[in-house]
Amino acid sequence: MDTDTVWRHIDDERAWLADLLESLPDDSWRQPSLCEGWTVRDVAAHLAFAQTPVRELLWPAVRAGFRYDAIIKETALRSPLTHQEIAATLRGFVGSRRKVAFITDLEPLIDVLVHNQDISRPLGVEHPMPPEAAAAAADRVLSTPRPIRRWRPPAGVRLIATDVAWAYGTGEEVRAPMQDHLLALTGRIPIPTGSR
Repeated sequence: MDTDTVWRHIDDERAWLADLLESLPDDSWRQPSLCEGWTVRDVAAHLAFAQTPVRELLWPAVRAGFRYDAIIKETALRSPLTHQEIAATLRGFVGSRRKVAFITDLEPLIDVLVHNQDISRPLGVEHPMPPEAAAAAADRVLSTPRPIRRWRPPAGVRLIATDVAWAYGTGEEVRAPMQDHLLALTGRIPIPTGSR
């Protein structure tokens, strides 16, 4: 997927999420998300840090002992932004290609695709992922080295998307929409089993 297309998908997903967040009552922000131990607000606040300069991450990194996962949690849970500021920040990102240093264009795509599901699914809001974008994100997840990638690809199965030309692995065939494969590869849902 070319860079312009990647960023078009990122912009579309950010705009959609800003719209959703602006419509939520306060109690929905406290709803548990698909990220274990995180609320809808925590996930949204995490996404609002997507363009934070490295210098502003230094103190949170110190407090978190320079552990990657702890830094992510620290910045989300301690975010001083109000609900309105989180939504406005995400909307303000639309059209910008700025990102945190040392990552590719695909990391913001993975973040917004997966985290939009982390937020929308527990709220009962259906928001299908664009299959081509989900496939590009899944390929990046699978090519990311450990320890940054915490999820292991499943052994003994061949994941096959039913809505885009994408497959991974060898073994028993598991057919599902691309978004289900991406969510399984990022630890949100179990590997689909209904269409083996």
